[in-house]
Amino acid sequence: MAKNEGQLELGVIRRVLPEGFAVVLLGEGAAELVHAQAERLGVQSALVLATSRRTAAADRVSVKLGERSAGVLGIAREHVPIEIVTQGRSEASRRRADALVAVGGGSTIGLGKAIALELALPIIAIPTTFSGSEMTPVWGITEGGVKRTGRDERARAACVLYDPLLSQALPPAVAVPSAFNALAHAVEALYAPEADTELLALAEESAKSLAQSLRALSAGSSDLGLREQGLYGACLAGACLGRASMGLHHKLCHVLGGSFDLPHASTHAVLLPYVARFNLEAAPDARARLGRALGAGDAVQALFDLASQHGVPRSLASLGLAADALDRAAELATASPYPNPRPVSTADARELLELAYRGR
Repeated sequence: MAKNEGQLELGVIRRVLPEGFAVVLLGEGAAELVHAQAERLGVQSALVLATSRRTAAADRVSVKLGERSAGVLGIAREHVPIEIVTQGRSEASRRRADALVAVGGGSTIGLGKAIALELALPIIAIPTTFSGSEMTPVWGITEGGVKRTGRDERARAACVLYDPLLSQALPPAVAVPSAFNALAHAVEALYAPEADTELLALAEESAKSLAQSLRALSAGSSDLGLREQGLYGACLAGACLGRASMGLHHKLCHVLGGSFDLPHASTHAVLLPYVARFNLEAAPDARARLGRALGAGDAVQALFDLASQHGVPRSLASLGLAADALDRAAELATASPYPNPRPVSTADARELLELAYRGR
């Protein structure tokens, strides 16, 4: 895509977002526009968030912000522990930040959302992975071994800058599960109660774009066009999740991450084919749409093939889950009701987890 701001704006996304969402930009060099976007939003002092491993990238963004930067806070952690949230809120207040700039993946963006929930600060997201979290109002905070989630417009970014250059440093072992994480958003949107014509079209296009980018991501390709396509798919997936209810897949992932500390994106990647096989039996239209998006007659087999071909971890056991955790995980995942195309009993969840645990 061309680098001027007028051509970078994603009009297709803007049409399906709520009023007040500022802008979404996609293309090589998009991150260079952070100062202009901060100025447009009236930001005077933006706190730049990152994980401890991404502080170098955050430092570069802080430099681009110049006088509008309140410095870098490199404390973000996976699953957004409440202790980190408390520290982040305290630092944002101490530095008198009037905005947050989240540079990184879901962990950093999640921290930004958690801080914004209390302090009502606008978020400028600069994603470096493919999760799509930056497009949603969905937040999650882990406390006492339980991950709580919710929806709040204060948690939705005011501006998102997608720059494929920033994804080039991602190793395939990180990039591929991240793309599967986004793909899960699209899959669940296909059978969500809110799935109208527009949402279904977005979900299908998202799945198609993500699947087409996976080969480049798994090979560590520097092809910016394919990486941009992956970011586009992730952007659409996040927009879908922002409008759709979360079903069994997301519930299981939140339980396994928040209560058993499994890696978020890899858990999504391992579980997706198994949950899809369970749910798509009761959602034939969603199954047909997903098959079309993946260019396959059998959507479920296509998901298993994508996982196998592109190096997704084979099982929950390989992610470090203990066998004696399966009963508790199934209980937690079915403790409260949520929309799903097929009823889920604790025994159903236990059986599904067993299959994913063994990688069968």
